Amino acid sequence: MNSALENTLGAVLTKRGRTVDRIPNAVRAATANGATLGTAHLALGGSIVAGLQAIFEFGLFLVRLDAYPRPELTFIAWGLFLAAFVSTVIVFRTVGEQLPSWLVLVLILALSGVVALDFMAIWSLGNIGGYASASVAAGFGLLTVVTVRQPVEVIAIAAALGTAFIAAIVASTPLSPDVLPTQITVVSLVVMPAVVGVLIVRGFRRMVQVELDRVLVQSTVSAPRYAVGMLASEELARLDLAAEKLLESVATGQEPLPLTPGTASTAASLATELRLHLIEGRRETWLHHAVSESEFLGRSVTLVDKGSLAGLLDPAQRDGLLAAVWLLLSDSPKATASRSIRLELGPVTRTAQTVVGHRLVVPVVMTIEGVSRNRIDPAAWGAIGTVGQYTITQNHHISVNIECLVDNPASH
Repeated sequence: MNSALENTLGAVLTKRGRTVDRIPNAVRAATANGATLGTAHLALGGSIVAGLQAIFEFGLFLVRLDAYPRPELTFIAWGLFLAAFVSTVIVFRTVGEQLPSWLVLVLILALSGVVALDFMAIWSLGNIGGYASASVAAGFGLLTVVTVRQPVEVIAIAAALGTAFIAAIVASTPLSPDVLPTQITVVSLVVMPAVVGVLIVRGFRRMVQVELDRVLVQSTVSAPRYAVGMLASEELARLDLAAEKLLESVATGQEPLPLTPGTASTAASLATELRLHLIEGRRETWLHHAVSESEFLGRSVTLVDKGSLAGLLDPAQRDGLLAAVWLLLSDSPKATASRSIRLELGPVTRTAQTVVGHRLVVPVVMTIEGVSRNRIDPAAWGAIGTVGQYTITQNHHISVNIECLVDNPASH
């Protein structure tokens, strides 16, 4: 029982001198190799494209069958390609969005055999680009693995295929202005599908990660002024489970009183963590959790809010501030990498009389670096306008000074 308590509690002891993973579980799951949301559909699409191209190349081979000096080798190459392609698709659809390394190695060897047999069959024709069929389909066959293997692996295999084609063309084909375009086209058909597939998958994964991260962060807008974050909620659930197990073991007599030193140490650690979460919940605002628990915002946003004033903003102001930050950062990866935002709230130095009563004026200073004013999405200024009236100054960076009117907590 004691070991079970320690195992339950062990995943929770993560702060104050201990390591902590600031990436939410859903985002981590989306970025895991072979588990990106929706990549199964991309893999299916790639397999369909590869299959259609293989049918087209096989049709061309049949039309020109009489020109091949050794057609039996090409038939064997097509049979090997079909076996490798169908096996890979079946394993992928059966096992799930993953492909063992040994199976990838088998696929590489099979595609190498396809290329070698196809070259042997047409070598004497002196026109690799004009008569290659199964070997061209091998390049498209890499589309079946672009979603389950690292991009560098797929690019390396495609580069090896392209190199093999170039070497074979140089060695066997007399190059002239009439045949050179055909050779270049065939090499492009072998290499480019994998490259384009990798680019599409990377772009899709980034889109999923950013949107999922934004959805998770957006949930903080409706939080109370002081609250625990998404990660802390999960940790508190584990703490609650550990506490229930400890109390149940004492109540049923499984743990004798007084507690053994090991169980007492576990109970003390449990109480310490509960106190730490209680303290943190009284000083960390929704904006702190939105920034610190976001993989995307955490890299580019610096928050200074010593008075926890962000918690005074109403839901519309919170949504506007968060939307403005996302609009300023969620451009292309290159632009985002060079951009940074510093958010500084307070201190409160004055109040204002409005039609709804006396309200506090919370100054919010947003310092934006790495972008010029004319490159900012106009929607960002509209989002900032929902936070409060603002003025803009620009020197080496853009500084947005916002006067945010909030309810006075002392009046409640």
